[in-house]
Amino acid sequence: MNPLFTERLIEPEVLDHVPPEKARPNLADLVRINRVLGGHSVLRRTLPAIVKSSEPATFLDVGAASGDTAHLVRELYPNASVVSLDYNSTNLEKAPRPKLLADAFALPFRPRTFDYVLSSLFLHHFENRQVVTLLREFYAIASKGLLVCDLERHVLPYLFMRTTKSIFGWNDITVQDGLKSVRAAFRRTELEALAEEAGIANATVVGHRPAFRLALTAVR
Repeated sequence: MNPLFTERLIEPEVLDHVPPEKARPNLADLVRINRVLGGHSVLRRTLPAIVKSSEPATFLDVGAASGDTAHLVRELYPNASVVSLDYNSTNLEKAPRPKLLADAFALPFRPRTFDYVLSSLFLHHFENRQVVTLLREFYAIASKGLLVCDLERHVLPYLFMRTTKSIFGWNDITVQDGLKSVRAAFRRTELEALAEEAGIANATVVGHRPAFRLALTAVR
């Protein structure tokens, strides 16, 4: 591992500070990245291990952005109900209903309101102490289980974002924020330790290659 990637480096991302007309192309890229580069395939492999196919479950997707996770869950579980939650109205424009504008650090739900809480490509935006707070709250709201998918910090996806802009036609913000996201991402042992600190003793973290994604699951 390159020594530059031995520790997390969290920097403000461009998407958080641009007007809607500049944010929308990047949001579309993020959906495309999930679809083509492994985000959705990790969810497809991981969800059946914790959710029965016939279960009419309720889900909360925190940091949902364009709602592509909700679309995937509804494809896999036609009887499911998925609430997409994000703090930014532009992010949620294309998310399916029901959707909710709210702060992940002040979720308006009582313990065990939903069967499952999901979060994808969200935790890496925050410092470790904030990640612990979020994981603790996510798990409290879930009555049956938690699934968090995020990036694995590694030099290869960092180089990939730099070298494939012209091939995939990535938006400029996608590349700038993508590089920051990889530097802010986790190693498997780091995410395991943060889950343990959050009091989630039964959490399991699995790495998925070549997507360079980590999937944290915890079933009650």
